[in-house]
Amino acid sequence: RETNMYLSKDSCSLGPHELYFKKLSKRKNQVMEKNGNNRKLRVCVATCNRADYSKLAPIMFGIKTEPEFFELDVVVLGSHLIDDYGNTYRMIEQDDFDINTRLHTIVRGEDEAAMVESVGLALVKLPDVLNRLKPDIMIVHGDRFDALALATSAALMNIRILHIEGGEVSGTIDDSIRHAITKLAHYHVCCTRSAEQHLISMCEDHDRILLAGCPSYDKLLSAKNKDYMSIIRMWLGDDVKCKDYIVALQHPVTTDIKHSIKMFELTLDALISFNKRTLVLFPNIDAGSKEMVRVMRKKGIEHHPNFRAVKHVPFDQFIQLVAHAGCMIGNSSCGVREVGAFGTPVINLGTRQIGRETGENVLHVRDADTQDKILQALHLQFGKQYPCSKIYGDGNAVPRILKFLKSIDLQEPLQKKFCFPPVKENISQDIDHILETLSALAVDLGGTNLRVAIVSMKGEIVKKYTQFNPKTYEERINLILQMCVEAAAEAVKLNCRILGVGISTGGRVNPQEGIVLHSTKLIQEWNSVDLRTPLSDTLHLPVWVDNDGNCAAMAERKFGQGKGLENFVTLITGTGIGGGIIHQHELIHGSSFCAAELGHLVVSLDGPDCSCGSHGCIEAYASGMALQREAKKLHDEDLLLVEGMSVPKDEAVSALHLIQAAKLGNAKAQSILRTAGTALGLGVVNILHTMNPSLVILSGILASHYIHIVKDVIRQQALSSVQDVDVVVSDLVDPALLGAASMVLDYTTRRIH
Repeated sequence: RETNMYLSKDSCSLGPHELYFKKLSKRKNQVMEKNGNNRKLRVCVATCNRADYSKLAPIMFGIKTEPEFFELDVVVLGSHLIDDYGNTYRMIEQDDFDINTRLHTIVRGEDEAAMVESVGLALVKLPDVLNRLKPDIMIVHGDRFDALALATSAALMNIRILHIEGGEVSGTIDDSIRHAITKLAHYHVCCTRSAEQHLISMCEDHDRILLAGCPSYDKLLSAKNKDYMSIIRMWLGDDVKCKDYIVALQHPVTTDIKHSIKMFELTLDALISFNKRTLVLFPNIDAGSKEMVRVMRKKGIEHHPNFRAVKHVPFDQFIQLVAHAGCMIGNSSCGVREVGAFGTPVINLGTRQIGRETGENVLHVRDADTQDKILQALHLQFGKQYPCSKIYGDGNAVPRILKFLKSIDLQEPLQKKFCFPPVKENISQDIDHILETLSALAVDLGGTNLRVAIVSMKGEIVKKYTQFNPKTYEERINLILQMCVEAAAEAVKLNCRILGVGISTGGRVNPQEGIVLHSTKLIQEWNSVDLRTPLSDTLHLPVWVDNDGNCAAMAERKFGQGKGLENFVTLITGTGIGGGIIHQHELIHGSSFCAAELGHLVVSLDGPDCSCGSHGCIEAYASGMALQREAKKLHDEDLLLVEGMSVPKDEAVSALHLIQAAKLGNAKAQSILRTAGTALGLGVVNILHTMNPSLVILSGILASHYIHIVKDVIRQQALSSVQDVDVVVSDLVDPALLGAASMVLDYTTRRIH
């Protein structure tokens, strides 16, 4: 497979950064091979001047050789059509390309205003051309103001743009224009690894970046074998020898025109003093070029015996001239880019190419007050031969570019995407973010532990705190206040907006007043306790309180399997047995807040004693306390443990030991679990016959051990009209905490409770 990183290295010698880019390039090659279009790709190549045509021509030739894949339209504009700049459109015709459109877009004046007016004129004329041609993609080169007009027009007319030579850094206004075109372009062909990294740093999609090398190098690297002496003699005279002349090409710097004209004047003075035959090319059409031409004529360059001043040299011939020159001087990008392929010495003047990557053949003269510094540079550089540089290409750019063009999927969305690095956005006023950060403090008062949690609107437990539940009222209420204050402070750091406090507790609760009326025996000193007032006064937040069974039902309604159901019942199977009833989407409390005490449904008139004072209740059979009681009886009679089991002396026998024994084949333990499950199943049958819910949810640590027995009892004992009601195990991890939170979140955000 062809790689698009033409600077090949053995993988084992690459650093981490280079390996990263190699992996990205491999992924991109896979994308390129996958894509493809079922019809010819209509490509519009727009060229503005002699310099960009030297880069675009190799691509155009490549497109022309594959008519089965491409249709080529050529648009010529800019200085190509101006006589003073050589009417360079003729060389396009000589290359046998059909020019579809000629656009006169240059407003003469060669100053800043003329450049702006030229861009405006191009923007006025281009829409008609693009409407007529309707290209699939437009190829735009470089950083000229004409190219900016082309890219702007294509982008606004929803035409895909392939930008050549993006990501490079030079100097002056060219950088700004180049990067502006990058932002408008959909695809990028860059010449160096640094340029590729710059494009990625500019948030361009790496899958749409091709590191191909400079297209002009495809011609440069095979140019030296041609007959060059006839070309040298034609432009510089019959008496000139190879390596004994200079090529000078200097353009105005549009951000500092006066200084660039001064540098040009000093350059000409130095060249006159150096006294070598010199080919001087006229500057481009940028603002300041008219003044530079005046300097040339003032110094008599056009008539000086050592100088040949020309407006244009065909690129093929220009290659031969710079390849065999003793030195090139000026500030053209050609000097720091293409000339390196031949090892010709270059003197780069001023700031126009200040950021370009250069080979060792380039000597920089950043500034000069007199001709002396430039003259010294000429003495240092003239006649040297440097190693050939391949920084900008290896001669295989065009095949890579054609392959890249074929990979473009015209079915992909036209809107380009930018790959921004992750940043912390200021989204505090975004409604989705506000809803995500709305949270509640949830408190669960269990028989053993006291838990406080920050719970989000989505039911995520952001942070949880657990302490042993103290035995006395004073210690317990102080610990609740302390844990809630700490959690509220932590919520601020976590960017959670606490809306209120919800408390889940065992026993009978008056939710309207926030008072625990009667607690279970598991929580001592917990009768007639006002929980709302002390928490509300301390935290300055609204407080809701309810029974743990009711909270489990509310958790299922908001976050669990009861979401969206009108009627369902939740049964908690834990240390005790509790539950909650949702009827017509509302929680049923009852006239004395005693509804859904499902653990105290009587399923046997002569059953075991229950903690409520009665006997034969579901809780007396199926609660964790009931199973623990039966496990102790078996253990005392040495009937609990089977092979593979042990109970350390310092560990109390629990319901879990009974369950473990049943799993290991203890018949008596299995019988106890079956009886407990049957009692629970009979209770569920009574619920079905009384409430006729659409769903029964078993919650708590014992639910999964009872579910199958409960379903068997329903099939055997329930009326046929309710046998289809589904019984499921809850998938909520902390129903008590989630239910406590749901009281807060439902009431404060939807005003439903």
